[in-house]
Amino acid sequence: MNEENLAAASDEAAAIVPGAIVPELSPTETAELPQAIRALRNPNFRLFWAGNFTSNIGTWMQNVAQGWLVLTLTNSAFWLGVVGFAGSIPFLFVTLFGGVVADRVNKRRLLLVTQTIMMLLAFLLAGLTYFHAIGVWGVASIAFGNGVAMAMNAPSYQALVPKLVKREDLTNAIALNSAQFNMSRILGPTLGGYSMALLGMAGNFVFNGISFLAVLWALVRIEYPEEKLSHHQTMWESLHGGFAYLRSNPQMYVMIKMTLFASFFGFPFITFIPYFAKVQLNAGERGLGLLLACSGVGSVLGAMTIAISGVIRHRGRVLTGCGVVFFAAIIGFSYSHVFVLSQALAFFEGFSGILMISCFNVSIQHLSSDAMRGRMMSIYATSFLGLPPIGALLAGELSRHIDTGHALAMMASVALLSFIGFFAFSQPLRELD
Repeated sequence: MNEENLAAASDEAAAIVPGAIVPELSPTETAELPQAIRALRNPNFRLFWAGNFTSNIGTWMQNVAQGWLVLTLTNSAFWLGVVGFAGSIPFLFVTLFGGVVADRVNKRRLLLVTQTIMMLLAFLLAGLTYFHAIGVWGVASIAFGNGVAMAMNAPSYQALVPKLVKREDLTNAIALNSAQFNMSRILGPTLGGYSMALLGMAGNFVFNGISFLAVLWALVRIEYPEEKLSHHQTMWESLHGGFAYLRSNPQMYVMIKMTLFASFFGFPFITFIPYFAKVQLNAGERGLGLLLACSGVGSVLGAMTIAISGVIRHRGRVLTGCGVVFFAAIIGFSYSHVFVLSQALAFFEGFSGILMISCFNVSIQHLSSDAMRGRMMSIYATSFLGLPPIGALLAGELSRHIDTGHALAMMASVALLSFIGFFAFSQPLRELD
């Protein structure tokens, strides 16, 4: 792991990120927290973590209700794909510029703006749904607006974390972020299923809007260092410099290519879980919540595995192996008609998926320099989040001609074979440790 060369790795691992505000910690404070949650000893990160955890619970409640709303309006897997496309396509076109902006403006202020926009959109969707004044194109339009805000939000979110923790806590902080996101995948869908049954879909959207107050409060409270912001380059020059930097590092370059295949052929599966719950498994709203919760439990255990281990060794082998298991679980889920089996496969999908994603995230964070981190994380976020909408659209179109399960299994098979091929033919990947 390095920023400029391997020789500097050991020195950098013990250093505080330049410019970060990380209060001195007493031995007692450090001893009170076990290894699995050591990053929470940093007060700024603790605030940021708690605020995002609360907000993400609301986001998952909205995701469950939004998918159910689309099915209620259309009863169509194709329209699920369309709305998934509308909500995620901004990541393909906006995130790269969000990364350039993240390296040029105060990241906290940018996050305050994007989080406020997402809160207002949640309340808008709640009102339109409550008064039965929305159609599927309205849902898609709000999903698109939410996607634009999230695309601008993602690079700053990723680049902010190293500023809130000591350098030696970075891996643990990334793992804890994954854990809180996936714990919200357990609580959010479960609460969302019951909330829809009691209060209707509009109630979920209201809860999501309220949940943004937690992350806004955290962003206001954290102590964030003043940054030296450079405006000497144009946006295009900064973007070109980011891609040139990426190509100069063969390990980051191959990981981005793997992320592209996983995002296009594998991740669209998540958009279609409501279809499997309602049509293939006849499980209803609560069944959908349970399936998403099983995936979330697996993800939390995967994230905590990384948090406890502290350091991920042999990352090239780990991310390849976890990717193969992840895609195999999707293939099995696509053909399952037994709810208990689908729950088990959702668990393995979540566990292996978060290990794979964490390996990508940790590796790129450590390999990137501070000056390039915003742009590197924007390229990663574009690869990770920008292609699923196109993949979802492809899966939705294929589902009009062949069985939906066949379409998703076929796409996951392509991703599985690509991971095996990358590992077989890429020496930098095999040497990634």
